[in-house]
Amino acid sequence: MTIELILFYLAATVSLVSTILALTRYNAAHALIYLIISLLASAIIFYLVGAPFAAVLEIVIYAGAIMVLFVFVVMILNLGSRGDHQEHEWLNPRMWLMPALLCLVLFLEIVYVLSFTSEGLSGVVVAPKTVGIKLFGPYVLAVEIASMLLLAGLVGAYHLGRRYLSDARGGDQ
Repeated sequence: MTIELILFYLAATVSLVSTILALTRYNAAHALIYLIISLLASAIIFYLVGAPFAAVLEIVIYAGAIMVLFVFVVMILNLGSRGDHQEHEWLNPRMWLMPALLCLVLFLEIVYVLSFTSEGLSGVVVAPKTVGIKLFGPYVLAVEIASMLLLAGLVGAYHLGRRYLSDARGGDQ
């Protein structure tokens, strides 16, 4: 078995474990942290299969922007009357042991890939124009479906948030 295949299975295992942990957590903030780790592992998988552009997009857009925004929203919405107790629970080192271990595995894997493999950063440079032509050429239907899914999620989040705020204020708005 080659080292690339071992690294692929290692990243896939981290992704699978963190996804299962994200699905089984009762605390939404903990579930989102495991989901971020799963997205980082997916980015490493993309890089290992030869798609460095997809790996960077996975990190910047999903793990870096959208999921961090979700974590902030969950942390802000959960600061009710039990906010102090919940903050102390989040700072408990026991709660951060498993995410830290999974992140350490991913960090060591990416350091190894970038330092010791012969490939390194040998990905092909793709111009933004080429990406745009591909996205809005043969993949235009997939792009439109993804945009409609994101719009539906935005509308659903708005309605759920509006219902939560009206219940908290004690009236319908």
